[in-house]
Amino acid sequence: MKRRFIFGLVVVALLLNLALGARIYLSAAQAATDGDNAQANFQIFNDAVQKIRSEYVDGTNLTYQQIVYSALKGAVGQLDPHSEFLDADSFQQLQDDTEGQFGGLGLVVALRDGHITVIAPIEDTPGSRAGILSGDYITQVEGQSVEGQPLADVVKRLRGDPGSSVMLTVVRPASGEKKNYTLQRAVIQMQMVKDINGRQQFPLSETGIGYVRLTQFGDNTADDLEAALGKLKQQGMKGLVLDLRWNPGGLLEQAVAVCQKFLPRGQLVVSTEGRRVVDKYFAQGNGDELKNIPIVVIVNLGSASAAEIVTGCLQDLHRAVILGEKTFGKGSVQTIFPLDDGSALKLTVAKYYTPSHKVIHQHGITPDILVPVSDAEEAAVLLQRAPEGLDGIAPAMRASVGVVHDEQLERANDLLKSLILYNTLAGEKTAKKIAAK
Repeated sequence: MKRRFIFGLVVVALLLNLALGARIYLSAAQAATDGDNAQANFQIFNDAVQKIRSEYVDGTNLTYQQIVYSALKGAVGQLDPHSEFLDADSFQQLQDDTEGQFGGLGLVVALRDGHITVIAPIEDTPGSRAGILSGDYITQVEGQSVEGQPLADVVKRLRGDPGSSVMLTVVRPASGEKKNYTLQRAVIQMQMVKDINGRQQFPLSETGIGYVRLTQFGDNTADDLEAALGKLKQQGMKGLVLDLRWNPGGLLEQAVAVCQKFLPRGQLVVSTEGRRVVDKYFAQGNGDELKNIPIVVIVNLGSASAAEIVTGCLQDLHRAVILGEKTFGKGSVQTIFPLDDGSALKLTVAKYYTPSHKVIHQHGITPDILVPVSDAEEAAVLLQRAPEGLDGIAPAMRASVGVVHDEQLERANDLLKSLILYNTLAGEKTAKKIAAK
């Protein structure tokens, strides 16, 4: 009897313990659910908006749209440096960027480490002619700090009517130099593919080396590159310099289309991996159009996004030697989600991976051959790319530039000469073996 009583107490204690544990678990689960409950949190947001409208001292001057837009900018801006909420005007500006013509200073910028950072100055534009370089920080616009401001808002302040002026304060991190620039906005006319002289004639050097510069990956970049390669091949090209310096990127499909001109059909070019989907992009062309012709790709800090896709792909597959400086490391995929009122969300949905599954984002591509250059040399090369070369810039600026020395291009040409000679000797050796048989 006593044993039964003790057994019964143990069973009751166990049941009570189980019930108490279950209750604690359910309470915790309910709290977690309540914390991420959409309806409950939207109600808090709605209450806050109403309170701002009714109690804020200047609330009568605020529209609901202004409050909601500000909230969205803040929320999306906290995700990562490349996601942003775009009002209707900003969304239209973004669409204009890939159509070959827009108004502004010619500075491609991004938010990096909390700073509005110049990814690349587009050549032949007010920004590049002023001597602004990749990696420079824009700290003020018209004397007002841009610290903590959304990227889209800063870009909007940089742009304006062609012919109007804007004053920038720029800091160069490498030296700590701080400088004010007053630049005149212009309509940015963009040619995506250029030759050594900044034109589209594509002459061949005396040693049989061709040179093609891709300034950005826009709608027609691959087609224009095809035309350039055709001209060079007709002249008997033996080696190619593909210059991607200061190329801030552009369209993913154009990067794939450029890569497939140098790869066998069916070769993996790049993959993008997001939360739910892994997309793989393969070469769909007619095979390597420059078979047995060596390629050297030149890159620097201003090479980003789509330019890094091309660089990483050709490096991984040993189709080109990469020379220059480490690239920017902007390897994420943004998708635009238009909203009903003309605004849009630009959200990071995936990251780029090279064929060997190296991540590009925040790592960049390290060249096979590192050839660092000084800020002064970099500025001189950029200025030389102006339509009239150094003769087209102010005498004071021209005097500060001195003798232009593009060491990276010279090293690329020297490397190609060696590769061409090696291929020639290897070919002759093979021919002798065949003849001996």
